[in-house]
Amino acid sequence: MSDKFLEKKYFEDMQIGDQVISVGRTITEADIVNFAGLSGDYNTLHTDAEFARQSIAGERIAHGMLPYVIASGLFTRTAYNLSVMDALTAFVEIRSWKFLKPVLIGDTIRVLVELVEKLDSKPESKNGKVVFRRTVLNQKDEVVQRGEWVMLYKKRSML
Repeated sequence: MSDKFLEKKYFEDMQIGDQVISVGRTITEADIVNFAGLSGDYNTLHTDAEFARQSIAGERIAHGMLPYVIASGLFTRTAYNLSVMDALTAFVEIRSWKFLKPVLIGDTIRVLVELVEKLDSKPESKNGKVVFRRTVLNQKDEVVQRGEWVMLYKKRSML
């Protein structure tokens, strides 16, 4: 991997249009079982194969938040995220997250992340806001989830 991808970036260095796509990760039955245990969400669409056969998907589906959090983890593994990690201050908002298609056991998801907006409403602040559109895709390149995350990143000029 080129060292330029790992150069530290700050708010000023991040550009509208920056984008990255993650590696994929296959959703397993163990993921669903573990997520049910962690969240306490034992909804029958996720945990009862017989019940789920009668559903629209015809089989068990992943909890909506499971691909969401896995996509978050997939982004952290990208070279882009590694380059801005030291500047990250906070995750401050989720905008209009949509669950567009069910994610099934055996589906492989990846996340496309694009910087769509930069906000510097307080130039005297140590941080600026960055809005990322996150699009979660399955192995068929179908969009299964989409929304925006707002993050705060340190300004190089204020260090």
